[in-house]
Amino acid sequence: MSTYRDLAHRGSARATVLRTVGTRERRSLLTAPRVNTVGIDIGGTKVMAGVVDPDGNILETLRTETPDKSKSPRVVEDTIVELVLDLSDRHDVHAVGIGAAGWVDADRNRVLFAPHLSWRNEPLRDRISGRLAVPVMVDNDANTAAWAEWRFGAGRGEDHLVMITLGTGIGGAILEDGQVKRGKFGVAGEFGHMQVVPGGHRCPCGNRGCWEQYSSGNALVREARELAAADSPVAYGIIDRVKGNVPDITGPLITELAREGDAMCVELLQDIGQWLGVGIANLAAALDPSCFVIGGGVSAADDLLIGPARDAFRRHLTGRGYRPEARIARAQLGPEAGMVGAADLARLVARRFRRANRRRVERHERYERFAEARRTDDRTSQGTP
Repeated sequence: MSTYRDLAHRGSARATVLRTVGTRERRSLLTAPRVNTVGIDIGGTKVMAGVVDPDGNILETLRTETPDKSKSPRVVEDTIVELVLDLSDRHDVHAVGIGAAGWVDADRNRVLFAPHLSWRNEPLRDRISGRLAVPVMVDNDANTAAWAEWRFGAGRGEDHLVMITLGTGIGGAILEDGQVKRGKFGVAGEFGHMQVVPGGHRCPCGNRGCWEQYSSGNALVREARELAAADSPVAYGIIDRVKGNVPDITGPLITELAREGDAMCVELLQDIGQWLGVGIANLAAALDPSCFVIGGGVSAADDLLIGPARDAFRRHLTGRGYRPEARIARAQLGPEAGMVGAADLARLVARRFRRANRRRVERHERYERFAEARRTDDRTSQGTP
């Protein structure tokens, strides 16, 4: 008597799909479906969501402030879901990719730690996928930005790339041969928390002297506000611009004044750039990539920041003068890189999820054919027409 061994349901196909995505990312791009997906970029100050097509083009973008970090993680989850639902009203969305500013585990489910958000071992993927009708992918925001620059931006054609993202803090990512290197536990690339000044400024991660305390948006604003609060003569230009209200000093304002020639703002960006170059030289000694891509909001300062970084890199590079120098390039996709990369990586989830659904449908159809054959055999054996 024939049997049907495929009847047993062997767990959630969707869960299996989400656990295994990313092991062969480069090869998978050839068969990923050409569908629109949503990318989410969650930073310390903003949540950005956008619909991205298979060629990396942004079809629509929504932005909102990151909910206060003292609130429950549920508030951030609510914000993500609301943005996705809003976009899905106007676009056919097949998957959602989330780039989170924090350490994401190797299964890309839990945000283990987020220095600028109240996430501690938070099962973000499962919580969001449980509220949306599409598959969800979660990764570190620097990983997603690096993926976008490798696919569509400044890193195209590079086999060994390191991404540095300068925003509220510093994020980082490593790509080799078209694959994101996440490390054994999923937390590789946290360059911002390398200690460069023993006993230096306190960092939200709990340590002192982390690199991001000297080369990031927070570092830039902190230095400007300290000078303004001290009523330093070099700060009179920015004090006048904010009418004496020191908390109104922001990174974009400093960059704007630097472009206008404000000496203090130019000097602050040079300081940030020099620290950036020192850190890049250390990474070159450890990783020896062919290209460093500098992204994040602070990179909008362009040569005011990148120029001093290149100079400091050359001065501090181990074996300088006797080894090839890595190229240092500004990210081409700007602050949208993390969002675009998250959406593109989500297409890999969409492919596997669609394949799993197709296999499930095929199993069901085979079972129906088998069951119908059994019913026909039974009627024949009983002489029933």
